[in-house]
Formats: sequence, structure tokens, C-alpha cells
Amino acid sequence: MNTLDNCTTPLPTPAPAPVPFDRLSSLLERFRVRAHLFHSGPLCGVTHFAAAPGRGFLHVLRHGEMVVTHQPQAGPPERLEVREPSLLFYARPLEHFFHNAPTEGSDFTCAALDFDGGASHPLARALPPLVLLPLGKVDGLQQSLDLLFAETDRLRCGHRVLADRLFEVVLLQLLRWLLDHPQEAAMPPGLLTGLADPPLARALTALHDAPGQPWSLAQMAAQAGMSRSAFAARFKAVVGDTPADYLAHWRLTLAQAHLRNGRSLKSIANELGYANPSALSRVFAQKLGMSPRVWLEGLAA
Repeated sequence: MNTLDNCTTPLPTPAPAPVPFDRLSSLLERFRVRAHLFHSGPLCGVTHFAAAPGRGFLHVLRHGEMVVTHQPQAGPPERLEVREPSLLFYARPLEHFFHNAPTEGSDFTCAALDFDGGASHPLARALPPLVLLPLGKVDGLQQSLDLLFAETDRLRCGHRVLADRLFEVVLLQLLRWLLDHPQEAAMPPGLLTGLADPPLARALTALHDAPGQPWSLAQMAAQAGMSRSAFAARFKAVVGDTPADYLAHWRLTLAQAHLRNGRSLKSIANELGYANPSALSRVFAQKLGMSPRVWLEGLAA
């Protein structure tokens, strides 16, 4: 008799692989970012980029070197030296200046970015004022840039429309990189650091997809596969808000977007998880300091 037969222990069942899910699509479908090509070629001397509400910038330094300056206490360093091909992404309105040698102008392709909702756009709030990233760091980016440069280097039918869409592809690839490298990008606590955390990302994505559901802390924690206490502590540390505060702010961000698009409080209250328009109006005033009517009047003005 072979005694080994009696001592065999079954191998442990491997844990199921995490089901992949999309952290960005529902966010960007609700809150668009539109790119508009406005420059391709060298820049010489000092170039000024003004701040405008709801306006960001995505600059691609194709080759050459330059100095970037900002106003004191604007957020980024007052002076930066860029010595290799790089992306410069300004998610929020921020005045900046490019300084290029008159005889050796660096080569750029630049787009303005329009964020739906301006300062209330979730990404505009979550991103640092400037992301400066060498082109070689982002996997797969070069193929998109090759297509972009092919459109900007030759004048062909529809090239501006296609360049705008390709800039949006470049932006999406940059956002993916930020989600995968939040510490390297020095991301502040907020939406993107939460989406970069796999357990929290599942809870956040569920909240984004179903904001009107009557979410309890236990239900949110279950989405993350965590206990309530561990989830609440981790959420606060990584995102910077409590789960309840984040959900309330997300619902109000959606309410602002719907109101801008002409919908009434009555038509959106239930789908955002409020019993009636009055309840939504009260929360709106508590969080934003004004009624929806006054907010809309200010928007129109």
C-alpha cells in the first residue's frame, strides 16, 4: 500500500482574477472634455497663454527646450526648465508663459481644452494645476502622436477636426497613465487617487454609474470588498472626503450639469436619489450656499 496516497492534500483553489472594469468612460461620457487645435510649429520669444473660465491647455513639446514661467503662488513652480519632448497639461485656468530662444524655437502642437461645467468638472477639480510628463513615459502614446503630427503637419480636408479628436485620444492616454502612477504624478487626494486605488475604484465607479441608488455605507463597502470601518477610513485618507460627502457632492455635480442643460429640478430629483425637488433644493443650498434658481441666474449673467 502506498502511504503517500493517504497523505495527499488538495491544492488550494486559486482566487478568481479580478473582473476588469472601466474607471473613466462613465465619467467622461457625463462630463466631456473637448480639445481644439490652435497651434502647430515653432514658438520663438515669449508666448503668453491667458487663463479663461473652463479653459485648460494640452501642449506637446515635440523637440527643443524651453522655460515655462507662472505667476507667484499660482500653484506650479514659478520657473520650470523643459529639456526633452514632453506633455504639459493644464487642467484648470492658469496663466503661463513659454520662453523660447529666438534663433532656436522649439516645435509645439497645442490644443485648448474646454471642460463641461468649467470649475465644477470632476477632473478639473481633481487634477493638479500642471502635469508635466516626458513623452517617453506613456506607453502607446507615440502611435497617437504620430497620427496627430501627420494631421497637423499637412493641410488636408478635415485635418483640424481629426486633430481635435486625436488630441482627445492623447488626453485619455495621459489620464490612464495618471491612474496607474498617482504617486509619481504627485496627485492630490481626490477623485483620481480614489480611482487609482483598486478597491475604492470599484465603489466609486458604482456610485458614478448609479447615483440615485439609496447607498448605505455598508453597500459602498461591499462594492469595495471591505468592512465598513476599513472602507470609511481608507476612503477618507485616499479621496479626502467621507463616502457620504463624496456621494452628495457627486449628485450635486450631476444636478448642476442637468440644470445647465435645461432640465428641471422635478425631472432630476428622483434619478439623483432625492425624494422630491424640495429635498434636492435644500441640499443644493446647504452645499453651494445658494438656491438652484439663484445659481442658474448667476450662470446666465
